[in-house]
Order: sequence, then structure tokens, then C-alpha cells
Amino acid sequence: MKKLFGLVWLVVVLGILVACAEDTPTNDTADDMPVPIAVELTVTEEAEVNAPVAMAAVVTQGDDKVEDANEVVFEVWEEGQKDASVRIEATNEKEGLYSSETSFDHDGRFHIQVHVTARGMHSMPVKEVTVGDGGHYEEHAEEGHEHGHGHADGFSMHFVQPENVKGNEATDLVVHLELDEKPLEQARVRYEIWSETDADQRAWVEAEETKAGEYAASHTFTEPGTFQIQIHVEDEHDLHEHETHTIEVNE
Repeated sequence: MKKLFGLVWLVVVLGILVACAEDTPTNDTADDMPVPIAVELTVTEEAEVNAPVAMAAVVTQGDDKVEDANEVVFEVWEEGQKDASVRIEATNEKEGLYSSETSFDHDGRFHIQVHVTARGMHSMPVKEVTVGDGGHYEEHAEEGHEHGHGHADGFSMHFVQPENVKGNEATDLVVHLELDEKPLEQARVRYEIWSETDADQRAWVEAEETKAGEYAASHTFTEPGTFQIQIHVEDEHDLHEHETHTIEVNE
């Protein structure tokens, strides 16, 4: 009888242990989620005319220093002149540090934004630089914004310029969007495409959000030539931004 009781008790204990194991949540889902990259941008925030302005970005992923970034580019422009921006390739200094240097030949307010693509993710923080007395700018209606020359405060757009585009071959169009240094999600993004030789004929391509803040589409150019791509961005909070880029299509 004691043996039978002991056997029953053992079965009950094993049943409880199995049930507890089944009820214990696993961390598989959390483990599957990639740790986002972090980008710390530092620049010389005040400089004299023609003096060197240091630019540095430290890229990390958790405790890991990212030395294998696919792209690190500093984009520099003067206040209100985003369309005339200059891109400067960064030097990989190892240990997750990417750096470069620039200078400005007149007083003004300038913006430096670093575009980092690494491990399937993108980040693009921005900082402001005051040169000399900071220049003088009219703080009235943003005419540039109306025509795509400027962006709303906190909004950033980075178009991945396609290379070696050929006619009659599918071309990937990818843009990264941020608002207040966070990926802009659930926006409506469209690519308006036209040839410089026939601006009346325009194609509209809807982009799909492939990951947080990244919007991609595919388009086939049927002939060689110079094409314009205007990216239209809208969201439910009345954001409406656009930016135009040029693509050369080869035979």
C-alpha cells in the first residue's frame, strides 16, 4: 500500500513539474528581436570661418562596437538649403568610431547629419553648427519647405541612391525616414518618377514599409536617360514632405 501511495505521489509531482514548465514563458521571441544600433554623433558645434569642424559618430549595438557598418556618410548643409547638401564619406577608425572633417567659408548656421546603415538597420541623427556670428536668416514662412527645399522640424529623409541603374531592369528604391530621431512608421510614401525629356509622363509607385522607418519599392526604367524621382511622405498627423533626386539610367 505504501509503495502504491508513493508511486501515485511521484506521478502527481511529475505532473505538476510538467505543467509548470509548460506555463513558464519563454524568451524565444525576445531573443529573436535584434538589438537596435545606436549612433552617437558629435561635432564641433561652434567654429570660426574656414576653421576645421570635426565630425565623429560612434556606432554600437548593445555592448558591441560596430566596426562593419555598410555605410557611414556625413551630410552637410546650410540653414534652408538642404537641396544643396554635400555628402562626405566617413573614415572607419575601428572600435565603432567613424570620423571626418569639414569647414565653412562664411558665417552661418549649418547642419550635419550622419547616415549610418549597419546590420540591416539605419540611423541618422543630426547636429547644428554655428560658424562665426551665425549668419542672418529670415524667420518667416518656409518657402523652401513648400518646394521641397527644407523639412519640418525633427524630420529627416535619406534616399539610398541606386548605382549602375540599367534600362529594362528592376531597380530597388529605398528611403529611410525619421521623426525626432526615431523611425517614422506607418507613413504613406510614394515615388513620383519622370524623364527629363518627357516631364508630362509620370509614374507613381507606392512604397511598402519593409522595416521600421524604411520604405521600399521596385521600378523598371524602360529607357536610358536622366530621370527625376520625387519622394512624397505623408502621415495621419498632416505631415507632408517631399524631396527630389536625380537618377541616371544606362543602356
